[in-house]
Amino acid sequence: MSLDLLVLAPHPDDAELCCGGLLALCATRGQRAGVVDLTRGELATHGTLEERALEARAAAEVLSLAVRDNLGLPDGGLRGDDPAHLDAVVGAIRTHRPALLAAPWTQARHPDHAATGHLAQTAVFLAGLRKHRPDLGAPFRPTRLLHYPMRHEKPADLVVDITAVFETKARAIACHESQFGGTDTLIADAVGGQAFAVRDRYWGGSIGVAHGEPYLLGAPVPVSDPVSHFAAHPDTPSLVPPR
Repeated sequence: MSLDLLVLAPHPDDAELCCGGLLALCATRGQRAGVVDLTRGELATHGTLEERALEARAAAEVLSLAVRDNLGLPDGGLRGDDPAHLDAVVGAIRTHRPALLAAPWTQARHPDHAATGHLAQTAVFLAGLRKHRPDLGAPFRPTRLLHYPMRHEKPADLVVDITAVFETKARAIACHESQFGGTDTLIADAVGGQAFAVRDRYWGGSIGVAHGEPYLLGAPVPVSDPVSHFAAHPDTPSLVPPR
């Protein structure tokens, strides 16, 4: 069955940290959402492969995901132009056929994060070509590719109100317990881990709610009726300050 949303994540826990709210919202709306982790996180300072797999499975249950797969690509070795890596992502897109695909922004601190963004951009195009690797499945192209910024911030094109599911997102993140509680990695340190919660509060405040997740569109979005669109969101803070 096709998915409404598929999140591509470089490592287990990346989807929860950056898109956990959107994934949780899908479940509350009866939408089918899934995550495909590109690597098993084998180079992580903490956690065995077995522990990380169990943590990913537990987080998937918290988020009520329809799909949680892992492509088994090399941690620390993702390449945006590697043919084998592109084939793996094309295959995932054609298998799960998501209406909406989300992947990291192409500017990122971690090379794997940036590479995943580049892989997604190329794979979305190739997945829709009938003559490209027909052995990987029937051609399919998502309606839209969303990018999620990680530690390299960029002005958001849209912010999703995740206030109603913020606690669910927090529980999903907590499932990855092997990655938190230390002081020798950026994510393990309490300040580093809390940075994502602070970011959710910041972006939530930007649209007048408690918690929000930022996303980048990468291209213009057609809107046929801006009057009705913004009338449906009257509480959105105006970009123009009142006089």
